[in-house]
Amino acid sequence: MRHALVIAAILAAGAALAESGGKTLNFQVYRAKIEPIFLKKRLNHARCAACHTASASNFHLQPLDPGATAWTEAQSRMNFESVSHLVIPGNPDRSHFLLHPLAPEAGGDDFHGGGHQFESKDDPDWQTIAEWIRAAK
Repeated sequence: MRHALVIAAILAAGAALAESGGKTLNFQVYRAKIEPIFLKKRLNHARCAACHTASASNFHLQPLDPGATAWTEAQSRMNFESVSHLVIPGNPDRSHFLLHPLAPEAGGDDFHGGGHQFESKDDPDWQTIAEWIRAAK
């Protein structure tokens, strides 16, 4: 069973890489523009970091150091790695990272434990993340 899960993960990673055309995401843009969204308080929702630092979900964020208001570069690199597995570089409309917290009426998933963080693709934070994904080289 364990071997089957490992093989499935390898195949999924290979499929995502093939679909991305070998494009890569920009870490500096991620750190400057995307990561702050995870700490942002959104009306009627918890901050992304509130749940995703404690969960064992596919999107796992490192806990902030006591008193810190941002992640260290090393922590950001681990967060970037977690996010990168949920993104198809160059294709925001097929990236689970953007679809999962998006309201179903806007094309997102039916369920997101933290509620639908984005009511539409017009949300400025959704647009920021989409542009980062679109800009992959």
